[in-house]
Amino acid sequence: MTMFPNRFVAACLGAILLTGPAMAETVQGAHVSIELNALDPADGACQISFLVQNGHPFDIEQAVYEAVLFDTEGRVDRLTLFDFGTLPAARPRVRQFVVPGLACASLGRLLINGAETCSGPEVTEAACTKDLDLQSRTDVEIIG
Repeated sequence: MTMFPNRFVAACLGAILLTGPAMAETVQGAHVSIELNALDPADGACQISFLVQNGHPFDIEQAVYEAVLFDTEGRVDRLTLFDFGTLPAARPRVRQFVVPGLACASLGRLLINGAETCSGPEVTEAACTKDLDLQSRTDVEIIG
């Protein structure tokens, strides 16, 4: 009788381990996530790297976000557009942008102000902005 609970627990644990990746995809849900992944100085400019994931069940053919770059003092440095291009469903993509005249060390915060363009055959109006998940692996905060 003491063997039954152990086998039951082992079977449940095995089922959980086998469905883990599928469950992780489900948890992501139908939204876009943008991670500010790296900032690298590049010849009088700053190269900004993002890891982007489209959690929708459809491809986004073009995603362009308006971004506001703030300096370390909290002042607006500039507004710019980041064209993330095509975002295939459930596939991560890295996108890099070189911002001329920006020293990476002077970037204090990045605001995703909204989606300038979000298009594709099955794409809804709010697909790029509803429940937008923003994260940073740098010292620079990303907000939206």
